[in-house]
Amino acid sequence: MKNMNGGDNDFGRSKFFQMERLFKGFSNHRRIEIIFLLDKKPELSVEEICEELKINFNTGSDHIRKLAQLGVVMKRLDKNSVRHALTKKGKSILVFCKTLV
Repeated sequence: MKNMNGGDNDFGRSKFFQMERLFKGFSNHRRIEIIFLLDKKPELSVEEICEELKINFNTGSDHIRKLAQLGVVMKRLDKNSVRHALTKKGKSILVFCKTLV
């Protein structure tokens, strides 16, 4: 595949599909809110995230699960609760989002 300058493209087709999956995965206003929240307040539980964003527990849990599956959020067991924080990929997405607005 040639790029616009006539050279070979650095990305294979599978890389584009991976990017598409990632973009679709975080392209939801609630998930973006969670990413921004975890940047300001890392190590929150699902309950704390839902309380901060004033969203239903099931809704918040589902969004966090999807972000974790994408590798944007990591989970850490802490005694009786699971704590959530941004991964390196999550921090990169945060920087990307901040450049858009």
